[in-house]
Amino acid sequence: MKTIDFIFGRVNKVLEVMLIGIFGLLVLDVLWQVFSRYILGKSFSFTEEFARFSLIWLSILGAAYLNAKREHLSMDFLFKKLSLNNKKKALYLIELLIFLFALVVMVIGGFNLVYITLHLEQLSGTLRIPLGYIYAILPFSGVLIMCFSLYHISKIYTHQITE
Repeated sequence: MKTIDFIFGRVNKVLEVMLIGIFGLLVLDVLWQVFSRYILGKSFSFTEEFARFSLIWLSILGAAYLNAKREHLSMDFLFKKLSLNNKKKALYLIELLIFLFALVVMVIGGFNLVYITLHLEQLSGTLRIPLGYIYAILPFSGVLIMCFSLYHISKIYTHQITE
């Protein structure tokens, strides 16, 4: 189990570095956009599209990162009132639903979206990047979320997670 903990810890660290890098690029892009528009008097069209794509990647990868740390949005008012046994059952159900959502919507739906946009050779308007590459973050993050859900289920089973 320690090996799995180590692997998931390393994956989290890589995700963290990726998110910091994407956020840094997003900040630089927006700063360049503001500087070029108001100081240079010339607006570069690629900056808006790059900011949009960066935000997409940041939010979807961020969802996988938060799922790994079990810090995703939740309302736990009723959960805290449950007995330990019922909490465990609720945690199993929550992780199962997260797993199924990631599988159906993010992985299967994401692969379909990537396939269709690559097959139709759709390019982004300004940067001329194949949109399939932009959308590839969906199935990638979905697989990560599924792995993290299985990891959390194993932790619940071994009584290492109770809340």
